[in-house]
Order: sequence, then structure tokens, then C-alpha cells
Amino acid sequence: MLGALRSAGCFCDSFLTLSIIRLRVWIGFLCTVLLLLAAQGQRAHAQVPRSHNKPTGAPIMLGIDVLEEQGFKAIRQKRIGLLTHPAGVNRRGESTIDVLLRAQRTSGAKLVALFGPEHGIYGNFKAAVDVGDSTDTRTGLPIYSLHGTHRKPTPKMLAGLDAMVIDLQDIGTRSYTFVSCMLYTMAACFENDVEVIVLDRPNPLGGLKVDGPPLDTEWKSYVGAFRVPYVHGLTIGELAHMAKSAPGIMRVPGANGINVSEAHRQKGRLTVIPMRGWRRTMRWPETGLKWVPTSQYIQDFASVVGYPMLGLGTEIGKFTHGLPGPRYPFRTLAHPDIKLEVLQKELAALRLAGLRFTLIDVKNRQGKPAKALYVEVTDWDAWRPTELNFHLMRLAAKYEAKNPFVGLNAADKRRFLIHPGSAALLAELQRHGARTNIEALLRDWRARALVYQRHSRKYWLYGQ
Repeated sequence: MLGALRSAGCFCDSFLTLSIIRLRVWIGFLCTVLLLLAAQGQRAHAQVPRSHNKPTGAPIMLGIDVLEEQGFKAIRQKRIGLLTHPAGVNRRGESTIDVLLRAQRTSGAKLVALFGPEHGIYGNFKAAVDVGDSTDTRTGLPIYSLHGTHRKPTPKMLAGLDAMVIDLQDIGTRSYTFVSCMLYTMAACFENDVEVIVLDRPNPLGGLKVDGPPLDTEWKSYVGAFRVPYVHGLTIGELAHMAKSAPGIMRVPGANGINVSEAHRQKGRLTVIPMRGWRRTMRWPETGLKWVPTSQYIQDFASVVGYPMLGLGTEIGKFTHGLPGPRYPFRTLAHPDIKLEVLQKELAALRLAGLRFTLIDVKNRQGKPAKALYVEVTDWDAWRPTELNFHLMRLAAKYEAKNPFVGLNAADKRRFLIHPGSAALLAELQRHGARTNIEALLRDWRARALVYQRHSRKYWLYGQ
């Protein structure tokens, strides 16, 4: 009996020992798997840039949603035109064109004409391409182009209209021309006694980011019609409110400019249909809305973030943004004379707040493995959207045999000046090149941006 118990005990000890060994093996295996998955996640993080998107709740109500909820009261019994583009949709993704056509059955409003900004009403034209008038094959309505022969509606285009409805998605950066198109359209409507109804939409960068050089008065143009910092921190409805309220904004010089009299500005009729649920602290991902591309190179929120960060710095000189083709526009950076590793090290040494420069794995035009230098925003609050551009300008003067900002022809000089809008910047780059004191310029612009932000609060339609 004792021997049997001992044998049983030995068996139990052996079984227990074997079980412990098996358990340790399984634990070791699981740890190995977890470590491999973690390493894979780290590699994926290095190869695939962050999207900035976060899980969100129910979408906010856009201006078009509020208009519909109110029974289309603002357009009831009116003949209306609509200035819009593919991103002009309600929170369910339905085109504003279709919403207003449906409204005709219940409100007595009649949509009689469509107006298209840069890229056209369906977004199928490239940047800076002139677009002609046409007829919409889907609805049969006339489409008047405001980025072709005319930059603002003519009296003939506006004849018979009671109101012009504007539903354009801006990206929060001055040189993106949709806000200029809105301003020019407001000017024409005020001069021809047509009411303007702006359906408000979010500033995807939020309502608190204000950054970059203000626009010199002499360089106002269709590219930059508002004298605001390059990143302006307002919604398109708030910009419209500013233009209606403040003298001189509706005056843009040049052959295709506008110059609205004070009498017309004061008499002009503007209605802004505000959003519901939007706050100034919200970036686009927090709105719960799906991003609809506003142009070929602004396909997602990542490119919205990149536009004010790399667009100016790649205008003059050899720096380029994006890869060959449509991938990572305004987020990857290259210079033909500088190795990516060298550029990465030099940019990292600048210690720019909220930014990290990461080499990622991509495929080139031939589909072969390659590297790219991705600009990642790591701290949204610390990030200053335009700062990198001006360091790139200084580096362009350092890297290139000839300072690219010296000896510009008239067209290139104008192209440069109407985008950042600062003659002082160009003068410093021409005079000092690679030794330009970018920080001194940035300090001046930041101080002026704070003043602008205090003054512009009077046009805010939304709190924080």
C-alpha cells in the first residue's frame, strides 16, 4: 500500500513537473508571440504614418443640416443659386445639390443655377486650370464657372436670383481659394441686390490655431483675399461675417479683383446658417464627419494638416513634397541634392515643436521598395503649422549653388509674394540667404497673430 502510494506520489510529482514545464513553454511561446507582435507594430508605426483620426461619436450638424431641420425657412419661396463642390454634403454624405432639389417640394424654393469654384463643381479639374461654363448632365441646371473667364458672378449670371447659397469646405489656410471665391461671390451679390446665405462648415484645423505671416495689403489677390495670418482659425461663415462687418475687406486689387463700395457692403444681405455641436477645440476627426476630398491633393485630413506645413516651403527652390503620384501629398519631403538621412538629421536638429521626421518604407513610381521622409505631428498643441516652411526656405538657400530667391522673374516673384504674403520675408531671404534670421520673423508674426486673434473674436460664432 505504501509502495503504491509512493508510486502514485511519484506519478503526481512527475505529472506536476511535466505540467509546469509545459506551462512554462506555453508562457514562453506567448511572450515570444507578443514580442513579435509588438515589434511588428513598431515597424508598422515607422512605415505607416499616423492618420490623426480618432474614434468619434455622432456627427455634428452642418449648416445644411440645420437649414433642413429648420424646414428650409431661410430659402422659402426664393429662387436660388448654389456655389458648391464635391465636399458640399450634409452629415450623411448627401450632396447639398440634392438636398436643395428635394427642398423644392416642401419649401417653394427653386434651385435654378449652380456655381463652381476652382477644381469645378465636381472637383474634376486640376489646380489653377481655368474651367468653362457648362450644363450639369445630372440635373440639367446651368453651371457657371467662377474659375475661368470670370472670378465673380456677372449680373447676367445673377439675374432672377433672390439668394445665393454658398456651401464650400475650407481647410483653414489662407491661400486655399475657396474662401476667396466666397468673398468675390458675396461682392457680386451685394452689388446686384442678391442675398447671400452661407451654410457654415468646420475649420478642419480647429478654431484656435492661428499661425504664419499676415498678408501685406499690396499682395491681396484671389490666392489670398483676406488679410489674415496664413492659418486663420475661422470657419468660412465667420470669414463671411467678418467681410460683411469690417470696412475694406471686400476690396482686392488687380485685373480680376473686387472693390465693393461701403454703401453696397452695408446694404448687402448676409445670412450665416451656423453649425450645431461644433466647438473651436475640434479638429476634423472630432466632428464625426467623413472627409470628402476638396481637391486632388487634399484627399484626407493628413493632407489638410500638411498643406500649411510644406506648401510654402516647396514653392521656390528644389524642395518637393509628396511622392511621385498621389501618395502622401504635403507630408513627405525631399531635395534632389541631399540624402534623406542627412535631411532628416538637419531637420531634427531644429527641434521644431510638435514635429518628428521619420524615414518610412514606400514604393517608388516603378513599384520598387524605397524610402521617404515623412513629417509627423506628434504634439498638436505645441505644433506651429507654418514654421517648417520658412526653415526650408533658408535651407534651400544653403543647399543650392545659387540662392533661389535672388533673381526671380516677375511671375515667380509675384507667385511667391501672394502666397506667404510677406515682402519682408522675401527681402530677408534675398539679402541673407542661408543666414536669414527665421526666428526673428517668426517672433514678429506670432505677436501679430495674437493681436489678430483677439480682434477676430468679435466674429466668432462658436465658443471653445
